[in-house]
Amino acid sequence: MTKPGTHLHWLLGFALIATGVASGVVLYCFDPSQGGIYPICLFHRMTGLMCPGCGSLRAIHQLLHGHLARAFQFNPLLIILMPFGLWFGLAAWHRGPTRAAAADSGRMASAKWVWVCLALGLAFTVWRNIPGTFFWNVPR
Repeated sequence: MTKPGTHLHWLLGFALIATGVASGVVLYCFDPSQGGIYPICLFHRMTGLMCPGCGSLRAIHQLLHGHLARAFQFNPLLIILMPFGLWFGLAAWHRGPTRAAAADSGRMASAKWVWVCLALGLAFTVWRNIPGTFFWNVPR
C-alpha cells in the first residue's frame, strides 16, 4: 500500500518538470533581449537600478544556447547559484512529503539558508549598481 500523498508528490514533481521544460522551450525560442512577451522589471523601470533578478531571462536564454560566458555577463549570481538551487530542489523533492516536516534543527538550517540567500542578493544588488564595478555595464 502506498503512503498518503505519494501520488500527489509525483504529480507535483511532474508538473514542475513540465512547467520548467515548457518555460525552457519558450526562452530558447524567443530572445528576451528583443522584448515582446516577457515582463519588464518594475524595480528597474521605477529606479533605473538593477535588482538581483535583472538579466535572469537573458542569462537563461544564453545558457540554453550554450553561451556560458554571455549568460554570466547578464546575471552572474543566477549562474553561480543555479547548480545549488537545483541540488537543494532535487534533495527536497527526494525527501518527499512524509519527511518534509523535519525536526526543528532542519527548519533552522533552512531558515539560515534563506537569510544567507537574502543577504547575498542584497549585497549583489548593491555591488552591481555601483558605477565602475565589473557588473556596472551589464548588456541590456
